[in-house]
Amino acid sequence: MTLNRRRAASSLRVALLCLSVAALVADEIPGKKIPYVTMSPADVTSVQRGKATPVELHFRVASGYHVNSNTPSLEYLIATALKLDAPTDIVVGKIKYPVGQVMTFPFATDQKLSVYSGPFDLAVTIRPLASVLPGKYSLRGHLKYQACDNAACYPPRELPVEFEVKVTKTTGAGRKNPGQSPHVHL
Repeated sequence: MTLNRRRAASSLRVALLCLSVAALVADEIPGKKIPYVTMSPADVTSVQRGKATPVELHFRVASGYHVNSNTPSLEYLIATALKLDAPTDIVVGKIKYPVGQVMTFPFATDQKLSVYSGPFDLAVTIRPLASVLPGKYSLRGHLKYQACDNAACYPPRELPVEFEVKVTKTTGAGRKNPGQSPHVHL
């Protein structure tokens, strides 16, 4: 092999290595996205018609990463936010986010940032209207977040979210038949 061919082969290996590193840095492995945040399968929650009930959703931020909390420390940071589409006559109420962990990072040593890392839970209040037929209903939406590691932040992403609720009839507790008249009406 001539000296020029060896240099060309060496240059090609360096170029391929740089492309591989660039693909990782660009937040992509060819054909596969890195799952920064995952959702645990949610249990089916029973909710009574007309009654507000919290549903717990469990998420996990991958090791070595963090996401901004729902109330980030700086206004230009992208907040983690859940958006849901509910079936007709099922109302999505308040979403309760956890308090973020206040941390500092090498890329912003003078800033304290409010973030989630590791596992975190959200509580979504679901209230089926009194007219909803009993049965199982799917709620779908997405969790928008921006993942960062200790050196950089990556483009915002949306994690698909789906869970089911089982709507049940209201219990008879608190409802009584009206008292019967002692008089016979003919």
